[in-house]
Amino acid sequence: MPRIVSLLPSATEILFAIGAGDDVVGVTHECDFPPQARGRAALTSSLLPAGAKSAAAIDRHVRASVHSGSSLYALDAARLAQLEPDLIVTQELCAVCAVSYEIVERAAKRLRGDPRVISLEPSTLQDVYATIVFLGGLTGRQRGAAEVVSGLSLREAVLRKTPRAVQPRALILEWTDPPMSGGHWTPELVELAGGIPLLAHPGANSQTLEWKAIAQADPDAIVVVPCGFDLARARTAVAELAPNPAWTGLRAVRNGHAYVMDGNAYVNRPGPRLIDSAERFAWAFDDATGVADGLPQPSGIARA
Repeated sequence: MPRIVSLLPSATEILFAIGAGDDVVGVTHECDFPPQARGRAALTSSLLPAGAKSAAAIDRHVRASVHSGSSLYALDAARLAQLEPDLIVTQELCAVCAVSYEIVERAAKRLRGDPRVISLEPSTLQDVYATIVFLGGLTGRQRGAAEVVSGLSLREAVLRKTPRAVQPRALILEWTDPPMSGGHWTPELVELAGGIPLLAHPGANSQTLEWKAIAQADPDAIVVVPCGFDLARARTAVAELAPNPAWTGLRAVRNGHAYVMDGNAYVNRPGPRLIDSAERFAWAFDDATGVADGLPQPSGIARA
């Protein structure tokens, strides 16, 4: 079996889900699901300054780093060499989300054994399913991959067939300061959950939004899913918006129809838990339209 290094949290989740977890020898410092992944060698670290805590401060640092061509992550090339991987899984989709492909490629060229480096670039839910099948083929776990995709497809079908008396116009914020739209697969998840995505960028990168445009869109529901933030940090990001009248003046916020979600675990990772994300969106939309009264609140999401 191949010795696999996964430098992408979503790929790590997929590999474990299809039954290839025992082949994974190295991961990133952010690979925290399933819990067994934490037992693998961590090959990356964040270069974000310790003082960058607020959403605004993090955004300033990220933009400056991207502008200067600097990386946001460090790769332990020496430890990577010690692991002697046969396969390295990385990405080129987002320089902010994981160690850059160029850094990985340079490190791989210095390794013995000429490991294969693959880059995953899903932009839609179907792309994610295709990625699962692709990794299943690479690792000899075709049956496991097929079972995962089949299970996700069944849950997707249930969501699509669920009758919705009201389709709330929903805004997904993947960052708060500045506000940023839901991109790639996120608008599709909104539709799957019975909502109508507003100011979204399906199949494309998230984009910065103007508060004036958000006010004019007047969403019925807002779900805040900051990229890389767990639920506690997402709550903090929303709390930082309290002095901003552009936020507090929104009808959805005034009516208690704003929600905060663990974006790091769900929406931001193109892996098996995207359907979990859609199910949580559905709960928020039902709550905003009064349908969810008495229904249990899922983990990882809360009213803002």
